[in-house]
Amino acid sequence: MTDTAGAAGAGVRRPAVPRTAWTRLAVYTAIAALLQADGTIVAVALPSVGSAFDVSAGTAAWLMTTYFAVYAVGLFPGGRLVDRFGPGTVALAGLAVFCAGTLTGALAGSFGVLVGSRVLQGAGAGLASPAALAGAVSGFPAERRGTALGIWGAASGLSNLVGPLLGGVLTEVWGWRANWWALLPLGLAPAVCVLRWARLPAEARRPAAGAAESGQPPVPGAVVPGSGAPEPGPALPGGRPSMGAVRGASAVAALTFAVMIGSFYLVEQYLQHAAGYGVLRAALAPMVVAVCIGAAGPVAGRLTDRYGERLPAAAGFLACAAACAAYAVPGTAPHGLWLLPGGVLLGAGLGLLFPSTSRAALNSVPRGLHGRASSHLSFGRLTGAACGTALAGLAFHDGVTTGHLRTALTGGAALAATGAVAVLRWFRQAPAGGGAEG
Repeated sequence: MTDTAGAAGAGVRRPAVPRTAWTRLAVYTAIAALLQADGTIVAVALPSVGSAFDVSAGTAAWLMTTYFAVYAVGLFPGGRLVDRFGPGTVALAGLAVFCAGTLTGALAGSFGVLVGSRVLQGAGAGLASPAALAGAVSGFPAERRGTALGIWGAASGLSNLVGPLLGGVLTEVWGWRANWWALLPLGLAPAVCVLRWARLPAEARRPAAGAAESGQPPVPGAVVPGSGAPEPGPALPGGRPSMGAVRGASAVAALTFAVMIGSFYLVEQYLQHAAGYGVLRAALAPMVVAVCIGAAGPVAGRLTDRYGERLPAAAGFLACAAACAAYAVPGTAPHGLWLLPGGVLLGAGLGLLFPSTSRAALNSVPRGLHGRASSHLSFGRLTGAACGTALAGLAFHDGVTTGHLRTALTGGAALAATGAVAVLRWFRQAPAGGGAEG
């Protein structure tokens, strides 16, 4: 991975970003936020779904397992389709499938049909996710992508925290079906926006449409939308573009989401089972983390453009490690006012990590491979979230107690510290890619 510093750090005027690039960033960020929120919104409704269809908690969990499994499987073909046809076309296809599944779920008369709706939603998410990241930066030059990714990452991180609150309110007030009905307009709205504002002109017909619109020359190694033919670009022996830096960034993304989702799970379970919080109060508790992610993300993006990815990412992991370690100290517990210091540290750390990791991946390959790079990053996030939840669940296998919480958070601090070491090593030593303009 390259430690690419922005031109601003050298006193050089940074390249301008056209207004259309900011519009596309807003639309594709909304798609990414929707996909992140879907899992958490539905998760809150699982107990109500189980009661409605008379199925056990373990059986109801298939609604989550099915969605994420199909989502993960669809990412790699989705990324290749983005490189072949462009982000707008693939995003529209993914949102159409996602909305079809959402409507099916809202009208489901049996648990089997509901599971089938999650298959469709997962397939749609697998297409739309790589399109969302590739589309978000499609109008930004390499030196300014950190700024875009800071906004993109902040919105995605916020959605992971706002989702449970929204799902809790919908389930409490209108019942479990309200979660599916709410997802329908949330999926249709960005599809309309893609058609109206965010699709590259003649995306499937004109070469290098994104480069033409943003004022950038065609990118070496870029795949011309609609043709599948790459121009000459950085490659390994045999003509294959190097994806090693992207895989390293995917591993960093997995560590990030393992820490984030695992710590959220631990705290939520502790608040409800040991601290006596109700569902909605427990969902409100991590809002300090959401606020800090939202505040730190755009700042982190600008810092990444100015100084490169390595130091912001290492600082982010160290902040997450400090947050976990703070609650592992005897005499502390994550409830009441004690939530604030750790929440601020965790939110700031995650806000630093999101843009630096994505920028390291995207700037290491040509623009024509951004779809595949995005699919690797999304796969890393899903894998990390699954591992984080599984490890946190194992920590509470013998009961939700303060002692078990401290042990688990000690492990989380160690995992985050490992991430800091990893980015200092990987981001510095990886070979420079050809994606500086890509």
